Amino acid sequence: MARPQIQFTPIGVVRTEHICAEKTPIQPVFARQCAGRIEVFPEFVDGLRDLDGFSHIHLIYHLDRADSPKLIVRPFLQDVERGIFATRYPARPNPIGLSVVELLRIDGGVIHFRGADMLDGSPLLDIKPFTSKFDCIEATRNGWYDEVDTETTRRKGLREYEQAAKP
Repeated sequence: MARPQIQFTPIGVVRTEHICAEKTPIQPVFARQCAGRIEVFPEFVDGLRDLDGFSHIHLIYHLDRADSPKLIVRPFLQDVERGIFATRYPARPNPIGLSVVELLRIDGGVIHFRGADMLDGSPLLDIKPFTSKFDCIEATRNGWYDEVDTETTRRKGLREYEQAAKP
């Protein structure tokens, strides 16, 4: 059976201070102080209507500078090989990023947010509102992530950002 080809059209571009993947926080929780903005392409601006009523949004974007796909990787938080689908590692068969960020404001076709953990210039594929009515699930199992202590998670999650941000 032939696999269907799937094509996406970016709806905008993400602008952040991050230009080097190795110095970018690895999840929004470690990028809370990192501001970003989305420049939505003019033909999609009408779709932003009513989005300003939400405190947080899901950003779905293309990891356009990710390494070639791998099925077994060493995640950022451990030096143990894991299956790609049990990690958030970017070298995926379909390099799609997902971040929940804090929506600060919308100025026309520009969305300002906090929690930028993506590289500057990342193509934005979609925006979805975060709502606690659907998205807030108390995890009962966190897989191998439970093996990593909180301090190691914080240190490795911040990567080089915290050191670079110091005067």
